[in-house]
Amino acid sequence: MLVPFQWLKEFIDITDHAQEVARRLTMAGLEVDALVKHMDGDIVMEVNVTPNRPDCLSIIGIARELSAIYKIPYRFPEHSVAASAGELGLNVDILDTNLCHRYAGRVIRGLKVEARRTPEWMQNRLQRCGIRSINNVVDATNYVLLELGHPLHAFDLQRLKGSNIRVGTPEGIKGQWAMASIETLDGVEREISGDDLLIWDAEDPVAIAGVMGGLDTEVNNSTVDIFIESAHFHPPSIRRTSKRLGLKTESSYRFERGTDIKMLKKALDRATFLIREMAGGVICGKVDIYPKNYRPAEIEVRCEKINKLLGLALSSQEIVSCLKGLGFEIKDAPDKLSDRLIIKTPAYRRDVEREADVIEEVARIYGYDKISASLPMATLSIDKQKEGDKRRSVKDEISGSLLKSGFTEAINYSFMGIQDIDLLGIGADDSRRAGLIQIMNPLRVEDSFMKTTIIPSLIKNLVHNVLHGSRELRLFEISKVFIGNGSSRLPEEREHVAAIYYKERVKSLYRDDTDDFYIVKGVAEAVFNNLKIYDYSFRRSSEAYLHPGRSADIFIGNDKIGYLGAISPAVLGSLNIKRHKASPVVVEIDIESVISSITEEIKYKPMPRFPCIERDTAIVVDSSLESSMVIKWLKLYPSELIEDVYIFDLYYGKNIPEGKKGIAFNVRYRASDRTLRDDEIDELHSLLVDYVIGKTGGELRQ
Repeated sequence: MLVPFQWLKEFIDITDHAQEVARRLTMAGLEVDALVKHMDGDIVMEVNVTPNRPDCLSIIGIARELSAIYKIPYRFPEHSVAASAGELGLNVDILDTNLCHRYAGRVIRGLKVEARRTPEWMQNRLQRCGIRSINNVVDATNYVLLELGHPLHAFDLQRLKGSNIRVGTPEGIKGQWAMASIETLDGVEREISGDDLLIWDAEDPVAIAGVMGGLDTEVNNSTVDIFIESAHFHPPSIRRTSKRLGLKTESSYRFERGTDIKMLKKALDRATFLIREMAGGVICGKVDIYPKNYRPAEIEVRCEKINKLLGLALSSQEIVSCLKGLGFEIKDAPDKLSDRLIIKTPAYRRDVEREADVIEEVARIYGYDKISASLPMATLSIDKQKEGDKRRSVKDEISGSLLKSGFTEAINYSFMGIQDIDLLGIGADDSRRAGLIQIMNPLRVEDSFMKTTIIPSLIKNLVHNVLHGSRELRLFEISKVFIGNGSSRLPEEREHVAAIYYKERVKSLYRDDTDDFYIVKGVAEAVFNNLKIYDYSFRRSSEAYLHPGRSADIFIGNDKIGYLGAISPAVLGSLNIKRHKASPVVVEIDIESVISSITEEIKYKPMPRFPCIERDTAIVVDSSLESSMVIKWLKLYPSELIEDVYIFDLYYGKNIPEGKKGIAFNVRYRASDRTLRDDEIDELHSLLVDYVIGKTGGELRQ
């Protein structure tokens, strides 16, 4: 909004210079972006008006704000007119009262329309606000638009067929409506649809309501009689029409944000006053159709709440003074027994709807710069602080470990759809389906529930990237999942980390035969090792959407804390990426369970002084036996000399009977006080192998 300073001073007696006024406006929430000085000494302020403050899209609106800030009265421009006793000679009907809430107008006959009859001072002000001068009648309506913030439109009365004005949509007036067009004032033929609000004469549309008038009823030098329109339209309707047509005007800019329904009569009288001064003519009365009177909102405000939120100690009189300066009406005056105020909002402040809005107005007018800064008081127990620090530390460690492994963090919405659960084949008894929390007002049907697992989001990220040409992808996400408990209580929120690994198989001189499952398994092990968790194990998984032979549940001790595995061929076939010859591997871990498994105690262990002895052994066992059980039994063998055990080979095929598999494991022996002898270890290792064979029911591999 461009505001000439000299024009502004006609409404309010300000002694401060423009720079100080700009500062005061900015501190009150109306940021002044620039000050431009003209040759005659006038300064134009460029005020950044937010969409919720259409009341400030006028000179009088800015003056009203300054009146409250400076606590001095402002003046309203001269607008009193007297009509002759002649008949109006025009019939007006509002056919859609939901889209047109009030419609007023005046007829002026016998005027003289000329471009050169617009006073130079008015032309200068219009030009400084970005509007070119056209003729004295149109200039007067544009001047009032800038001055009072209410758009007006003048019709050539002789061109209105049937001496009739109707306000409605084509569907409301014509019933069955085929797409038609109207030539607007800018000379462009514009198509109109059945739900566009239009102004009609007895036969055809003559203007697009709130946006632009039609060329057929334009006021020009041959015009003798005019009809001036002043109306209040439904903002969403004007916004929809303006956006569909791609037509933004000074009128639509104000109408779609909301104009003052009470100001339209004053704006009509003000424009009539100026037109009579510049073009002469006889004023022939007016029409004002007001189907439903405006009733101001009533808001209860507590003075104690205002002071508590703002950190002030304002008296009720000071609060009332701030609000009255803005035009708010105080219905119930404060008394000594109550600190309640009942506020009635003016018609130009439709954005004030609740107590918090009123408190914001008090803060603005009192002055943000007068509110001293202070740190908020908060009570935080040491235990809770330590718990929060530990949680952050664990999350940072997990994130850092995955980043070092080449993964990139993804951020997704916390929503999912039932189709995501169906895709994964999760059963009805699973908490990830049974505990779904439905959203009352979802943005999309596909996002109707809170997430119970992170995997669907990462799968969508994968599909999007693969279809855009990615051949390798490593993503992870740390976010909350929400599990309902079947009651009205809030759902359980647990923080999870999930990752997805994808690498397309391509021809290469160097061939890495490591299965993607084991790569991701190694990444998960690295996460646990960085967290100093060593009591983890992997067991065969029964997750419905994972490959049955390439998946595992993750345990810490006896508690399941997650799972990992390749996505099953059945699910992969539904993703439209099967042709890329790769099987994505996913992992999801419950961070809450991980945190509870981390020990605070760190034990120092010196570097070994004596060498170790290693022994490798291969056994043949049933293919159904999990390899983790072999590790478990090796570690349970009662000997202090066993330092570490691990499996280094798993074999199916030649020389292995059907239904069997070969497992090769390594055992490292070391003593802390001496060098071990080979014969001693041979005897111990033989006993260990016999123990494992007895537990597994297997035999030595020849």
